[in-house]
Amino acid sequence: MIRCESLTCKYDDKIILDDISLHIKHHLTLLGSNGSGKSTLAKAMCNLIEYKGRIYIDDKNIKDIRAKELAKLITYIPTKLQVYDPYITVYEFILLGRFVYKESFFDYSKEDYEEVDNALTLLSCEHLKNHNISSLSSGETQLILIAQALTQKSKIIIFDEPTANLDPYNSKIIAQHIKKLKESLGVILITHDLHLASYIDSPTLFIADKRAVYYEDREKFFNEDTLKKLYGVTFKALMVSYE
Repeated sequence: MIRCESLTCKYDDKIILDDISLHIKHHLTLLGSNGSGKSTLAKAMCNLIEYKGRIYIDDKNIKDIRAKELAKLITYIPTKLQVYDPYITVYEFILLGRFVYKESFFDYSKEDYEEVDNALTLLSCEHLKNHNISSLSSGETQLILIAQALTQKSKIIIFDEPTANLDPYNSKIIAQHIKKLKESLGVILITHDLHLASYIDSPTLFIADKRAVYYEDREKFFNEDTLKKLYGVTFKALMVSYE
């Protein structure tokens, strides 16, 4: 799915990720401390930032893929929604996900509107379609970000801290949607929430000190010895259930 070769990322003169090589077959969960480079890696995969090295999606170098074509392959859902028009409606915002298939903002088709309706129905948020984006709660905002990504029809979706600042109930709703999406899409999850990471149950990449360690087997990562070594604190049994 995604292959990174000798990937190095830096901001100004500070190296964030140094010479990372990685092959993501289907899904991945990115873990690590604050500022370790999880979001940096995700943005590099979407060609949103400068980097050294090579990144391939389906054996195509992303530097050689036009922006709209790359958007059909991979999309990045940020932690926080940022819009320039706070009065745009939920429906209008989700419809923007179809722009990668359009020449202008004025040639949306019946199919495009059906994709928006399908996404709203799938996420059970049809009642929000006429609301202004600025009026949404944090949980509703995450659902709408997912809805837009679904209308974009990307093969891979990157979720960056999707349950940050959500209460346990809304965290459960988002977690269940993400796990369901794994059945049809490639899912890359960035999180600090070990409960969520365990529930989503993907191979894990732990980033620390500019490098990354890959854990294919969940049992090798989700045990007290490994977690204590990586995080420097003692863990007990995970308590939260998203079922």
